[in-house]
Amino acid sequence: MPSNLNYDPKLLEQAKALGNFKYKTDAVNAALTEYIQRHQQPKIIELFGKIEYEKDYDYKKARTRKS
Repeated sequence: MPSNLNYDPKLLEQAKALGNFKYKTDAVNAALTEYIQRHQQPKIIELFGKIEYEKDYDYKKARTRKS
């Protein structure tokens, strides 16, 4: 979906260079993804103390790889 955005060309070029992106679209999509992820991170704090695990759950056993 084409869109007309008013953006700072210097910022976009810097984002392309830092992210090693070939296309502007890739840089913008990566930036939007990171922005959304960073702003959703505080929501995870709301889960602290609310998730209950089974008392016999062995997290160390779950970490071992089965070959």
